Amino acid sequence: MSGILDAFKLDGKVAIVTGSERGLGRGMAVALAQAGADIVGVTYVASAPETEAAVQAAGRKYVHVQADLSSIKPIERIVTTAFDAFGRIDILVNNAGIIARNDSVDFTEKEWDDVMNVNLKSAFFLCQAVARRFIAQGTGGKIVNVASMLSFQGGVRVPSYTASKSGIKGITMLMANEWAKHGICVNAVAPGYMATDNTTQLRADEKRNAEIVGRIPAGRWGAPEDLGGAVVFLASPASDYVNGYTIAVDGGWLAR
Repeated sequence: MSGILDAFKLDGKVAIVTGSERGLGRGMAVALAQAGADIVGVTYVASAPETEAAVQAAGRKYVHVQADLSSIKPIERIVTTAFDAFGRIDILVNNAGIIARNDSVDFTEKEWDDVMNVNLKSAFFLCQAVARRFIAQGTGGKIVNVASMLSFQGGVRVPSYTASKSGIKGITMLMANEWAKHGICVNAVAPGYMATDNTTQLRADEKRNAEIVGRIPAGRWGAPEDLGGAVVFLASPASDYVNGYTIAVDGGWLAR
């Protein structure tokens, strides 16, 4: 008889993780590998040697796909590469994202479109392509989108980022409604204030940094490793009756 910890195992599973070359993406890819999954890492850069090494150190296989997700053109190639390499796809983590900071009265169309194309449009169509594969396989599957604190709050000076992450929370619910009948669970994680490249400017601003840390009950910025437990849970059989939900991993920020 298997115990509860067995429900968190990902042995034999194949996970696509976008934006896996650094930060949160690398942390989630490595966590999935440590739980037993082989990884297809999708990045804007030509290679991700540190992620590859960490996945292999966990005893799992790693396949790299270079893709520019500012358009949906690479999506079919990503899915085909993953399927050709492993013969199946079980998990998608939609992590790739960018941010643009500017006052709303000065915000440009390019700043709007660039962020929305990567963060929301490509994320949706990658979900669609992977869901089609899940349905064709007849195996069901797990999709984990990466939302944000700004899926719940407005923020300042990041209108397209706020719109995209609010949209991620919304389409996560919509896709769960439509695809649950196929055994597909679509959920999201909403990282709090994490020490990544996207927050370099905030952390460099001494006053703003102090304000942020002062509001986080945990008293610190999050680290990529802090997302590992949540993403493994949502990617595993342990979460089979969790669908359409966004889990905040924020050190208590939203509770304050």
